[in-house]
Amino acid sequence: MPTATNDGVRLSYERDGPPEAETVVFVEGLGYGRWMWRWQQRGLAEYDTIRWDNRGTGDSETPEGPYSIGEMAGDLAAVIDDAGVESAHVVGASMGGMIAQQFALDHGRADSLALLCTTPGGPEAIPTPEETQERIFDVPEEYDERERRRYKMTPAMTASYMEANDDLIERIIDWRIESDASDRALAWQAEAVESFDVHDRLGEIDVPALVVHGTADGVVPVENGRLLADALGDVEYRELDGAPHLCFIERADAVNDALRGFLTDV
Repeated sequence: MPTATNDGVRLSYERDGPPEAETVVFVEGLGYGRWMWRWQQRGLAEYDTIRWDNRGTGDSETPEGPYSIGEMAGDLAAVIDDAGVESAHVVGASMGGMIAQQFALDHGRADSLALLCTTPGGPEAIPTPEETQERIFDVPEEYDERERRRYKMTPAMTASYMEANDDLIERIIDWRIESDASDRALAWQAEAVESFDVHDRLGEIDVPALVVHGTADGVVPVENGRLLADALGDVEYRELDGAPHLCFIERADAVNDALRGFLTDV
C-alpha cells in the first residue's frame, strides 16, 4: 500500500480505477477509516479514485494531538502529491467535508467539491445533539468491543436499516474494530471538528460544489447543509428525505447517482 508523509506523519492510501481518468479523492469522517467509501469507490469505478486514512485512523500513523482541520487538509495535499496528482475532485463526508472545504481554501487544488452530511462550522451552525455526543463519547463501560461499535453507530443510521441489514452491520463493525481511531485519536479529531469555522470564507471557494444532506441526520443536522448551500456560489443542493448521517451507506445508490451526475457536468 502506498504511503505519503506530511510533517513526519505517515499516511496510507489506496488507488483504484483507470490512471488516465480524472481523479476523485475521498475523505472520511470522524474516527472512520477509508472502508466507509467502498460503496462510492465501486459506484465511480470509471474514475481514478483515491481513498486514504486520516491521521489517527486505519493504516495511517497516530501522532500526538490535538489535531486541526488545517493539518488534515495538509495531509490530503501530501497524499495527492505522493500519487502524482496536481488537482482532484474532492468528496468529503462529515469531518471529511470540513477537510475538503479547508483544502479548497488553503491549497487551491480542488477541481470540485462534493460535501456530504457536513457543515461550514461557525456560530450559525447547528451543533451535534447532546444525546448523539453522549452516544459517541460516553459508551457504557460494561459493553464489549462489538457492542461499543454498534452503540456508537446507532445515531448515524436508521433503526429500520440496521434491523434489516444485520449481516452488513456486523461486517461494518469488523471494519471499524480493525481501523477506527483509538479513543485518544478520536478525541483529537473531535477537537479539530469543534474548532472548525470557514462559514465567512465560503465565498472564496470558486469551484463547483455538490451538497448532499439527509433530512433525518442525527449527527450533523440538515440545517448545516442548507447553510453550506446558501453560502457557496456554484452549488447544487440535494436533500435526501428521511436519510440519516451515514446516507452514503444507507442511500448509497442515491448518493452515487448524485455524484455521477455532478461529476459528469463539471
